[in-house]
Parts: sequence; C-alpha cells; structure tokens
Amino acid sequence: MKKNIDSRAIVGSSAKIAEGVKIGPYAIISEDAEIGEGTVVEAFAQVLGFTKVGSDCHIFSQAVVGSIPQDLKYKGDKSYLVIGNNNRIREFVTINPGTEEGTKTIIGNNNLIMAYSHIAHDCVIGNNNVLANNATLAGHVEVGNNAVIGGVTAVHQFCRLGDYSIVGGCSKVVKDIPPYSMCDGHPAVVRALNSLGLKRKHFSPEVVGDLRKAFRILFFSNHTFGQAKKIVAESVNLSEQVKTLLDFLTSSKRGVSRMKN
Repeated sequence: MKKNIDSRAIVGSSAKIAEGVKIGPYAIISEDAEIGEGTVVEAFAQVLGFTKVGSDCHIFSQAVVGSIPQDLKYKGDKSYLVIGNNNRIREFVTINPGTEEGTKTIIGNNNLIMAYSHIAHDCVIGNNNVLANNATLAGHVEVGNNAVIGGVTAVHQFCRLGDYSIVGGCSKVVKDIPPYSMCDGHPAVVRALNSLGLKRKHFSPEVVGDLRKAFRILFFSNHTFGQAKKIVAESVNLSEQVKTLLDFLTSSKRGVSRMKN
C-alpha cells in the first residue's frame, strides 16, 4: 500500500513515514517524527519533535502531539513521545513528551483519547483506555489498562489510576484511583466496585464477589486502612485480582481517598 501524502502537508525530509500512511492537507510532520504503517494524520494535525507513532492510529484534525512540555523545568533537552498501535486521538488533543534528557511519555495500544484532552509530560498510559472529552492529565500520571476517565476530569501530577477503574466526569483526582473501582467527586473518592465494567469484561461472578467483599472492608468500614488491608488478607479469597488491589494500595505514595463514614 502506497503512502498518501497531500501536497499541501509539510513533512520533514528526514521524517520516517511507513507504507500506507495518509497525511491530510496542512498537516505538519517534523524532521524527527516517525509514523507507522496505516496511520492517518488528518488535516491541520501536527506530529512534532521526537515522536514515534505506531501503526493503524488515527490522529484527527487540529490535534498536536509531541509539542514541548508545558513545564517550566524544560530546558530544551531531547525527550520523547512514544505512541503505540491503533490509537484514536481526536480533535484538539495535546500530548507532550518527557521533560528531561532521554525521558519519555508513553501511550500504549487501543486507546481512545477524545477531543480537547491533554496528556502532559512523562505520563505512562497503558492499553484499552478511554479519556473522555477534556480529560486532563498532569505530569507523571500513570494509567493502567481498561480504565475510563470521564469528561472534564483533572488528574493531579504523580497520581496513578488502576486497571478497570472508572472516574466520573468533572472529578478532581488528587490521590490514586484503585483498580476495579468507581470513583467520583471533589476530590474523587471510591464510591463502589466497578461491577458493571467487570461484568462487561467477562470477570467471573466469583472474582467479582471476592472484590466486592474486599471493597466493603477496605473502603466502607470503620477500620483504619492498615487494619482493613490486614482483614482482607486474612478473610477474603486472595484471587489474582484481590492481590492486585492490595499490592496497588500498599505501593501507593499519594494515598487513596475513602468516603467518610
């Protein structure tokens, strides 16, 4: 399959453009960018800096990926943005590379990043995630796999969002979001187990039941967090998912918000 590059596009002479790439009018591809096979870059979109885009991605009009970090510490160092395969990056999305020499912002595969969303410097995003319109990730945020971030939600720097979590729209995330959870609010707190999301992903009733028991103790009891984690470890079937939940909580540096009883 041949490349289809509009004559009005601006493509750096040393940019690496794979077979089957389509680049629309007035799009800008910088000298050091790399675009993988079958990817579409629509009109007026920009792929800048040391950005590598995988195969079969779709970058919509006016999106800007790879522009320098919005970080006062940035001194012009050579940093990178690495985007995996089959990602949809909608209109006016902005994604920045790392801040310091050799650092990276990394986007995995099969993500939907809706219009006007922002992914800042040094973020690490996994696979199969959805960022709804205007979702905003500050620097060094980590998102696991199969997470959903609601529209107009802001995530504080260095926060982590666990696998299969969902954050409601217009939330303010200032602490870590546990895997398998539904969170919402100002600040966002755990509201429930993401049972519908788990069911849609074909988790067994037994696993969902184990997680529900763990959530009840961890987030909706009068125990301290330390006590609750010990009770879960001793009284709940330690399935792979429950272990993942406990490991996430134990490794948290920013802490996790619980609703006040």
